[in-house]
Amino acid sequence: MVYLALLLCFVASIIITPLVKKFAIKIGATDKPNYRKVHQKVMPRLGGLAIYISFLIGWVFLRPTDDLSTIPLLVGGLIIIITGFFDDLFELSAKLKFLAQIVAAGIVVIGGVQVDYINLPFGGELHFGILAIPLTIIWVVGITNAINLIDGLDGLAAGVSSIALITISGMAILKGDIYVTSVALILLGSTLGFLFYNFHPAKIFMGDTGALFLGYMIAVLSLMGFKNVTMISLIVPVIILGVPISDTFFAIIRRIKHKKPLSAPDKSHLHHCLLEVGFSHRQTVLLIYAMAACCGLSAFIFSMATSWGAILIGLVLLLAVEVIVEKVGLIGKEYQPLLRFINAKNDQMKDR
Repeated sequence: MVYLALLLCFVASIIITPLVKKFAIKIGATDKPNYRKVHQKVMPRLGGLAIYISFLIGWVFLRPTDDLSTIPLLVGGLIIIITGFFDDLFELSAKLKFLAQIVAAGIVVIGGVQVDYINLPFGGELHFGILAIPLTIIWVVGITNAINLIDGLDGLAAGVSSIALITISGMAILKGDIYVTSVALILLGSTLGFLFYNFHPAKIFMGDTGALFLGYMIAVLSLMGFKNVTMISLIVPVIILGVPISDTFFAIIRRIKHKKPLSAPDKSHLHHCLLEVGFSHRQTVLLIYAMAACCGLSAFIFSMATSWGAILIGLVLLLAVEVIVEKVGLIGKEYQPLLRFINAKNDQMKDR
């Protein structure tokens, strides 16, 4: 039944996305090129609306239930969708979007989605007490914005989100968590259907409507799947979302260093850096997909290891990420002329 719902959402998203594209163009919800953006022509956004509608279709079909979390999750998601919709149409201020995210996060916290305590790996419990509420809100708002920040190339946010959802649903299946599995899979089907139109060269962008909604849902689902567990297991969602989290972390450091507002845009994100050293648009997206898939696989291994084994895996993972980033940069710089030559030839072949 769950897999049938996934297929239904996938088909619904494929059918609905072109309709949303026409609607976005009609109401003027378009993304215009500028110095910071990669695309060279006006593009319809609001694609996240197709993801959301397809998700609701799957929800009505499957009707996943959780006594505490269902209504808060849907209400919070609706707030995020409305915020993203108006931002795609009118470009809301960062403060207003941030406030809406806090409200949406607060609703699921009131609904019972929060990390109250964790079991320490070598015995005992650590109770967060009143800090559980702000910590949960920070997590939800942080991941929501992390997905939004990587939405800079065709298919990037949708693909990375899909990999995260595959990992979350897979681990939920192993834990026997039917609710998280169901919600993650219908969201996955909706996102993959949209990705059919969003992968390079994209025909429509998801906009903040999609990026904020995916970030919000992934943040909440990851908490629901790993709350009140061991300290080691609590690190699992961090590993699953390693790519957007690390990109957001370094973006914050850059902006603090240069004394800029945290909401200030720049062209120093991971995908910008990979493009700069010579990788093509498609190569950059696929490379980041591979990084996200490695994080997902690492999360599986990490969750099944002993405490000491998990710590060792975590250290190895951090070292591997550092080496990969450095090697990619060196390879890109060393073979930059060759990469640009190959990409130019590919463009010529496409033109013919």
